[in-house]
Amino acid sequence: MVEEQLTRRGIADERVLAAMRKVPRHLFVEEALRDRAYGDHPLPIGEHQTISQPYIVGLMTSLLALEGSEKVLEVGTGSGYQTAVLAALGRRVCSIERLPALAARARAIIEGLGITNVWIRVGNGALGWPDEAPFDRILVTAGGPDVPSPLFQQLAPGGRMVLPIGDATGQILTLIENAAGQMKTTAYGECSFVKLVGKYAWDA
Repeated sequence: MVEEQLTRRGIADERVLAAMRKVPRHLFVEEALRDRAYGDHPLPIGEHQTISQPYIVGLMTSLLALEGSEKVLEVGTGSGYQTAVLAALGRRVCSIERLPALAARARAIIEGLGITNVWIRVGNGALGWPDEAPFDRILVTAGGPDVPSPLFQQLAPGGRMVLPIGDATGQILTLIENAAGQMKTTAYGECSFVKLVGKYAWDA
């Protein structure tokens, strides 16, 4: 998976590649789909949600430029796979999932793997996690119409946020940097994610 889908497509961050070699992706999908877990495609995880294709996970993670000391906010825990990858690269991961069943399942898998630097809560991720702010990095794994203002407010100076911005049918993967309180934006191509739902996002 790593060689064929990531390195051949330009993912060069060795820490990201090592983390994605380490985290057992098949444990985060339904047993009936495990033979497809390492394929170059998203997969359903229930509740009308998906686990992103490995390349997108690798690209988004590499854009965060994690060095190991960062506190990371993840919006959209989903299967917990991206969460586990972030946990291998950052100091502390705070992850928010709006669907309780997915949050519980992801928490169980992550705890089963012995990962101890992840905290998962149920809520509207577009509101962030004010009690834990500021965050050095923020990763949003659902598409919204714009950058949710609470998330940028919770991004530390010099911090980086990666998220899909667009409509319900397609988005642009976007890097947001907090440059002394000013928002610097860089686009990284088209993508397609499930909706970011709630205040500061889509109604449903």
